[in-house]
Amino acid sequence: QVQVVESGGGLVQAGGSLRLSCAASGRIVNINTMAWYRQAPGKERELVATITSGGNTNYVDSVKGRFTISRDNAKNTVYLQMNSLKPEDTAIYYCNGHVRSGLGTRRVYWGQGTQVTVYA
Repeated sequence: QVQVVESGGGLVQAGGSLRLSCAASGRIVNINTMAWYRQAPGKERELVATITSGGNTNYVDSVKGRFTISRDNAKNTVYLQMNSLKPEDTAIYYCNGHVRSGLGTRRVYWGQGTQVTVYA
């Protein structure tokens, strides 16, 4: 019913950039907070960045100054611009959103994840 689809991952050299996109579709009334998480092999999933419906943002310390989260409410889409990438950023990146659907429900939906690999 509500689908969240991520794109934009890939293989990049250290110091390079990637822009991730995450688009939600379906019977959506509105989306409140949206977030990006990442999970490296053998590691626990960590929160990378959040953005509220009003545009307030928060970042994990390790990406501050390098990553920028933004959103387009008309498109139900959230972005993650990643600059100055480091090998430590290698992970599967997941998007989620707190969605109020046309059926009257409100819950968090997750994307399928997109792989980001950064080599030295």
